[in-house]
Amino acid sequence: MSTDVLNTMRKEALDIFYASLKAVDPITAVKRFLNKEGDSLIVKDTSFDLNSFDNIHLIGFGKAAAAMARGVEGILGDNLKAGIVSVKYGHLDKVSSKIKINEADHPVPDEAGMKGAKEIVDFLQQRNEKDLVICVISGGGSAILPLPCKGITLAEKQETTKLLLACGADIKEINAIRKHISQVKGGQLARITQPATLVTLILSDVIGDPLDSIASGPAAPDQTTFEDCWIILTKYDLLGKIPPAVEQHLKSGVDKLIPDTPKVGDPAFSKTYNNIVGSNWEAVVAARDYAQKLGYNTLVLSTFMEGETKDVARVHAAIAKEVNKTSNPINIPACIISGGETTVTIRGDGLGGRNQEFVLAAAMDIQGMEKVVVLSAGTDGTDGPTDAAGAIADGETIQKATQLNLDTLNYLQNNDSYHYFEQLNDLVKTGPTNTNVMDIRIVLIK
Repeated sequence: MSTDVLNTMRKEALDIFYASLKAVDPITAVKRFLNKEGDSLIVKDTSFDLNSFDNIHLIGFGKAAAAMARGVEGILGDNLKAGIVSVKYGHLDKVSSKIKINEADHPVPDEAGMKGAKEIVDFLQQRNEKDLVICVISGGGSAILPLPCKGITLAEKQETTKLLLACGADIKEINAIRKHISQVKGGQLARITQPATLVTLILSDVIGDPLDSIASGPAAPDQTTFEDCWIILTKYDLLGKIPPAVEQHLKSGVDKLIPDTPKVGDPAFSKTYNNIVGSNWEAVVAARDYAQKLGYNTLVLSTFMEGETKDVARVHAAIAKEVNKTSNPINIPACIISGGETTVTIRGDGLGGRNQEFVLAAAMDIQGMEKVVVLSAGTDGTDGPTDAAGAIADGETIQKATQLNLDTLNYLQNNDSYHYFEQLNDLVKTGPTNTNVMDIRIVLIK
């Protein structure tokens, strides 16, 4: 088969992915929902009289927080008095000197993140009923804003996070635990902000966009309980493995010795307005539209895709085989797109992420197929603890790897997809994108 055909398809897959990123640009997302008309601030369908507030402040946290803050500042201008945002290292943007940016680690929280969280809490505790606080939130906010409950150290929270990430728990399960060992998550930030008015602008990185799960729902009523946390620990056999202080804290909650996170109807939310400004769906639709411009028939599988990465990869590969053989459920040339966020149960000691592992597993199943390309990448530009957003492969990838004496199955079993694709020069590297709406997976068939 002509190498030119595959190279063209690879470029098209990358172009489709970049089109999806453009659609979820944080500044564009903010401007879709936030407008200033005279003395009124319009947030989606709600109008706020700016004359009723003495000051407008800004806080934020997450990988896209700096870019979102820039969008807010561009709209409010001199009406914005001051702000503080916390972002992942390197995820910066141009804001004025009124807005302080703190950098922190992700996905495992660090001391810088805790320092930034304390600074934001101190900032909020100085607000009064004549203040309006705009809070920009995006994926990564949970790890970037760590403030453990009293009696739990940052190191113990770090260890708990590592265990949850490694066991295969999904993001909702991970965040349920995070909320119940935090002073700010699970609606508790809304409580801290009182009596000021709180308006959140949220870029969603969670399947279905549940307010209580994005960045662990700092300003939303919590749908989860201490009992849910105990079920999660039991499900993944983590009892006796997580730090004793964390287990004891959660057990105290189960035994009703300490109060749960605020729920629907709690006074903490009487002056809180939550707004989703962007999600995986917008990215997937943009990918679909761009693929159609390139001449592909398109099929969006789902933006609710989750589960074990290798299993999801096999499903995508199976659909590609069906399309290739029977033109079902879509005619060639075909572009199959899915969104969401899968999980990896770590059994090896290699380096990689869910997107790279997806492509590696899919590459094994499409081996030998002509004119098939698979790409999977994170919209935030980072996949797991790597500098790659994801990877790309085609029906000839395994053959090329064999020529380099790479044992594909061994790399997959060792969760070492990064080093595999690094040697093939098939990593997708975007650098920090300053947005985060989960992952985009693209399968092209000609």
